Amino acid sequence: MAVMDVKSLERVDPVNGSMFVKKHSHCTIFAASVDMVATSIERSNNNWFIQTKVPNDLIIQIEEKSFHLHKLPLVSRSGFINRMVFQNRGYGNLSLQIDNLPGGAKYFELVLKFCYGWKVNLTAKNVAPLYCAAHFLEMSDDLEQGNLISVTEAFLSYIIVSSWKDTVRIFKSCESISSWARELQILKRCSETIAWRVCTNVNVNSLEENEVYVNDLSESINHTDTNNLSDGWWFEDLSFLRIDHFVEVIESIKRKKIQPKLLGSCITHWTVKWLSGLALRHNNLNQKDLTVQMHKVTTECLIKILPAERNSVSCNFLLHLLKVAHIMKIDSELLHKLERRIALMLESCKAKDLLVKSSVTLFNVDIIAKVVEAYVSLSLCNPLSRMYAVGRLVDEYLVLVARDKSLPARSFQLLVEVLPKEARNCDDNLYRAIDTYLKAHPNLTEEERRNICRVLEYHKLSQDARKHATKNERLPVNITTQFMLLEQVDMSRAFMAAASNNQRTISQAILRVSKGTGKGWISSQKEIKIMKEDVAVLKFQVGELQQRKVELQKHMNKGVILPGWLCV
Repeated sequence: MAVMDVKSLERVDPVNGSMFVKKHSHCTIFAASVDMVATSIERSNNNWFIQTKVPNDLIIQIEEKSFHLHKLPLVSRSGFINRMVFQNRGYGNLSLQIDNLPGGAKYFELVLKFCYGWKVNLTAKNVAPLYCAAHFLEMSDDLEQGNLISVTEAFLSYIIVSSWKDTVRIFKSCESISSWARELQILKRCSETIAWRVCTNVNVNSLEENEVYVNDLSESINHTDTNNLSDGWWFEDLSFLRIDHFVEVIESIKRKKIQPKLLGSCITHWTVKWLSGLALRHNNLNQKDLTVQMHKVTTECLIKILPAERNSVSCNFLLHLLKVAHIMKIDSELLHKLERRIALMLESCKAKDLLVKSSVTLFNVDIIAKVVEAYVSLSLCNPLSRMYAVGRLVDEYLVLVARDKSLPARSFQLLVEVLPKEARNCDDNLYRAIDTYLKAHPNLTEEERRNICRVLEYHKLSQDARKHATKNERLPVNITTQFMLLEQVDMSRAFMAAASNNQRTISQAILRVSKGTGKGWISSQKEIKIMKEDVAVLKFQVGELQQRKVELQKHMNKGVILPGWLCV
């Protein structure tokens, strides 16, 4: 077939005998020779009447429409209709029912115009469905030169290689005929063309991340700001594709070995655009609802196509995706895979990376607890230094979410306790988070406050934090009492150690005296006297401390549990 010029033109193709009128991305086609030309086309409700000089002798029903036609122009160009007419002993008037025609009655109207010699305007939006309909009806050049398959194929091939925007429009037009478009390789050709264009227009050095921390998926996500990326010029166009077609394009781009971060940014952009309209306001979605099932499949597909490289997408984006995955109750294996992927990123995260808005509370703490739990199961053999990093991250996150008045004590406690004790070498941030939470939730029961505070360890607090804790009225009585006892014990030990040092000093002085005479003896006697006075004071103070300890123990609640070594 001769190549169509970009300028407007009108000519008869010498090979197939069809006439083209081409202008930019539009094309007008009509059969150069037909057996019967329609004089008019009349519509009445759901009935189509093709008027010629010959009476109608064929009725074809598609969906709810009836087309009153003629056998000759159809059987001469459609092998499918030819066969149906022959099988139904097509003499006289005949009525046929055609099911599953790609594009339905809408595109059958264009087929009829072509068969009856009328002009048909081809665009990027209708050429793919019409091409599939032509294949369904078997309108090949074996029956008639310049038949519908060949002319639509010519325009389809031209538009795919010549226009990015029109290639994307072809993808959109294939949504209702996806199985046919896949079988006829339309989707493959379009996706490979898009992948080729993307990879030949990428500037590797221009990719820079601008992290935006978000409150909700419907607004935006912590992701690469693609508006400022020269490499992201294609993100917006692909964001309009349906999930199965988007997956087809992403897989084609992957095969071109494109930069993982760029691919991850595209997936993030698509997710923000496509899932932002979801009404994820409760967890009791009807899993049998068709829309819910579609979103469930969409979420699973997004997880499957994520680049394998760890930093190709942000932790915050994956957490939002995990939230949707839990609500949609996706496949458990995929869910655990996503949790493990996020868990492995925690060591390099910041606390604000973990902020994911919830429909019930301000932030979704339960999701973070599941991820941290996954991290603990994966990191049992890791060095303590790496565990400390995640411990600090969790405590900093707790400080951020503690002010949420709607955060239940169960969720806060769950995240506090999900890490093992050895994951924290300092409890100052944990104490700060707990104190903030208690201040924001003054109506907690005594039992709830005890459960939240029981992970605090006195000896992991700094001196300032200990001093604050012993005077903190928001802490439960058992914790305050325990801290005061531990403080007294520490002081007792300090005094006892000082007394022991003094005793050693006295012994050393006596030893010196035994070796000396005269003035040295007098000096040593004075030292011994001073030291004995100090020891007496220390003994008196230790006695007072012991007495205070007994009094405190008497006033302790029955729920107070002392460390074993304290009771000795």
